[in-house]
Amino acid sequence: MKRTLFKLNTVLCAVLFLSACNTLESSHNSTSASTTTAAATSAQRSTPDVQRVELAQGLYQLTFSPRHNTLYVASAGSFEEGSAPSTIFLLDPATLTVKGEIPLERKGFALTLDDEASRLYVGNAVDSSITVVDTASNKVLTTVQLAEKIMRKAPDGTEREFYTHYPRELVLDKKNQRIFAPGLWFQDSVLYVVNLNTLAVEKTIPGFGFVARGAALDSEDNKLYVSNFQGQVITVDTATLNVTKTAEVQADQLINLAFNAQSKRLLATDVGDERTDGMRKNAGKLVDYTPRGAGNRVVVINPETGNVEQSIATGKEPLDLLIDEQRQRLYVTNRGEGTLTVYNSTDNTLLQTIALPAHPNSLALNPATGDLYVTIKNEADTPEGTKESVVRIRF
Repeated sequence: MKRTLFKLNTVLCAVLFLSACNTLESSHNSTSASTTTAAATSAQRSTPDVQRVELAQGLYQLTFSPRHNTLYVASAGSFEEGSAPSTIFLLDPATLTVKGEIPLERKGFALTLDDEASRLYVGNAVDSSITVVDTASNKVLTTVQLAEKIMRKAPDGTEREFYTHYPRELVLDKKNQRIFAPGLWFQDSVLYVVNLNTLAVEKTIPGFGFVARGAALDSEDNKLYVSNFQGQVITVDTATLNVTKTAEVQADQLINLAFNAQSKRLLATDVGDERTDGMRKNAGKLVDYTPRGAGNRVVVINPETGNVEQSIATGKEPLDLLIDEQRQRLYVTNRGEGTLTVYNSTDNTLLQTIALPAHPNSLALNPATGDLYVTIKNEADTPEGTKESVVRIRF
């Protein structure tokens, strides 16, 4: 069967999804930086209850709604001709049974939820847009276009039509009534700012470097942190929309971020994807860049200085991370190893490792129960049409 993906270059697919499109996804600043080894499995507390269901092709992010008692799961579907369309699945959070479906015209990847307003925002990475869903009626309201297509040189040197930038992550800023969406490209990523009252792009902020991927919000102090793949964390004032700081960090592949409001520290998965150094040099034109680490860790960053204060060893290719402040837990999906690692978030000591083969991807939490939800990607050689899975973990 002919593969049709909208002709995205395989290098661009790798930076968006950590996979090919046909399969879809030491500190020099301080001597006190410490390392927590992933071998400390003796700290396991109990055996969790793990429930796993096959759901659909192309599963990516998910989010839980206390208001509607629903787990929303984004399925981008397949990129094969005649395949199932993209869908938002509504799951019962206790049983993972399907309660409903919301069809999408554009492929859905990222999710962020404004539960109070009954709005679900869906990132359409490959169409450079955001779909707005009313979760009270389960209807699509509108689509916000972030970028337009232009002719530009692909990473392989060919001249082709691309969007100027591709959004991977969405961050809701309820306080300032905005959504922030880093738009990645190889030479100069941007930050899209969408006004929630007008549902239009309010501002496009340039200067975010090679492949801006992660973003996390400090709502109390009006700060948004954005990370890229050239070892930088960029701070944006969410009230004025001005870039206030660019910190150089001793880590290369800061793919996802989480802000610890208690410690005022930024945690980042440093993925360790072996393809990145070549992409940074060839597609990003950063020929003089010196790699800053081997990855396969979570780094704890002082966002004011950029100092890496702690390096936490993980499984291979850590991807997503989530902090449950109420239960003092840090969860990390290790995509390359097929595991979930659980840490005490007060000192980042390892508590347990849970096998979730093949490739655990994204995380969501039910804050009332502490139940954790994970999307699981298939192996690259899995037969076309095979469904991917959602897992509920009860500790």
